[in-house]
Amino acid sequence: MDNRNVQYFMAVYELLHFTKAAERLGISQPTLSQQIRILEAELGTPLFDRIGKKVVATEAGKLLYHYGLKMLQAERDAKHAIQDLLSGDSGTVRLAVLPSDLDFMLVPLFVEFKKTYPHIQLQVFSTIYVQDEVLTHKVDIGIGLQGQPDKRLIQVPLGLEPYHLFVHAASELADRKEITLQELKQHSLVMYPKGFLGRELVDAVCIQEEIELTPVMETSSANSLLQLVSAGVGATIQPQGLLAQFPERQDIVAIPFKGPTPIRHLELMYCTDRYISTSHQQLTDGLIEFFHNKMG
Repeated sequence: MDNRNVQYFMAVYELLHFTKAAERLGISQPTLSQQIRILEAELGTPLFDRIGKKVVATEAGKLLYHYGLKMLQAERDAKHAIQDLLSGDSGTVRLAVLPSDLDFMLVPLFVEFKKTYPHIQLQVFSTIYVQDEVLTHKVDIGIGLQGQPDKRLIQVPLGLEPYHLFVHAASELADRKEITLQELKQHSLVMYPKGFLGRELVDAVCIQEEIELTPVMETSSANSLLQLVSAGVGATIQPQGLLAQFPERQDIVAIPFKGPTPIRHLELMYCTDRYISTSHQQLTDGLIEFFHNKMG
């Protein structure tokens, strides 16, 4: 089976549109259709059903996509292994991280990594679906919330970080040494919308304690939440280390929680069947050391 035709198939499968897939691949639509027919003839079964203008993957197509991911990854691994042999400290590493960590924590590490390994190209992607990006081989390494053990993944714990309540320095709460989640029902809060990871962590603890928090405003940006706190709109619940990334914000105070506390556990992950290139290993080691120093 020609890997090039598999790559053509993958594009059609992901877009379910021959013309758009041909544009992505940089070939003509008739050429793409011909190569898919060749692949279907080789396998002895249709890979797509053409229903009017709609394209739908068959069961055989879904099965080929599953194994196609592994085939193309194996080809990339072989190329990386040979590049490692020939070029030493070079190559490309794709990393998926949570949006807030990319914005507020990891950039200094990336700067230092580039100084240490100037010939390694680092591609960083912001996503809340870190594990999915790793498992579909869209990235080489991911840093996200700790999940259930998965035999398809190498999962390295990076540490934990409790959440604190961030309030304006002029707030009546600013002098508090600690606070409970229960008390927050009486105060204005600004939070992530439901469905965001940070919000889910907080809501999970609140559900266990039979508490319901109703924010006065919701926004998807950590920076905008801090601005709302600075403006006196409300308090917010964020990871302890976030405020340390903004030493200039003297108008915000972080208060630890007493009793049940939202805590995020982070882990580094990559697929067990991946070739570990020199550049991959160097970034992995750097990330583990960075988080262990930062989070313990």
